[in-house]
Amino acid sequence: MIVSVHQPQYLPWLGYLDKIKKSDCFVFLDRVQYKHREFENRNKIRTKKDWLWLTVPVVTKNLRNQLISDVKIDNSVNWKLDHWKAIKLSYAHAPFFNDYSAFFEDVYLNKDWDKLLDLNVFIIKYLLKEFGIKTPLCFESEIGTTKASTERIIEICKKLNSRVYLSGSGGRDYLDEKKFAEEGLELRYQEFEHPIYQQCFMKDNKGFISHMAAIDLLFNEGKAAKSILFK
Repeated sequence: MIVSVHQPQYLPWLGYLDKIKKSDCFVFLDRVQYKHREFENRNKIRTKKDWLWLTVPVVTKNLRNQLISDVKIDNSVNWKLDHWKAIKLSYAHAPFFNDYSAFFEDVYLNKDWDKLLDLNVFIIKYLLKEFGIKTPLCFESEIGTTKASTERIIEICKKLNSRVYLSGSGGRDYLDEKKFAEEGLELRYQEFEHPIYQQCFMKDNKGFISHMAAIDLLFNEGKAAKSILFK
């Protein structure tokens, strides 16, 4: 069984979905320390001029060491309306925006969010459904971990009876590969080539910008998004 893990991201990019697709079980790391200015609370969307960060404000004062599961959204800021307006402005004329807009309108205008984790997982599960990804999901907090760094990953693999761990390519910079070998675990690195597709605001098939939130592909290509991502 192939296991992969990652912090739950806000409006994740395509590589995040690809990693889940290539796994037999995906674990949300909800018991690791929240990292400021990472992708747990922000991501990019394509705009007419370039791209734009959409950032969910979170409560961090005197809480720099808090776990992801404990991070609360700062709802004193009207971020939901701002995000919905930005998404609508950027994608209202995308070919398939209307096919998916109701879900996101509900997320931003009709639902209340207290924890960042709940918001992220809710959106991720919707994206997995639309991209046809059926990989089982679980939470680190459900598994129960006691270790850190490479040992934490090994512990998760053992508790899930997995012999293969799929890491993002960035894992080469911080994982201790020898420890995986010592534990009889196979360590694989994700190989992801970002697809190019017809994107809003491109002219004469030029000007594509990669690494946007996965909704960019969904709004632009509709049901074809699945085959484009996993061709």
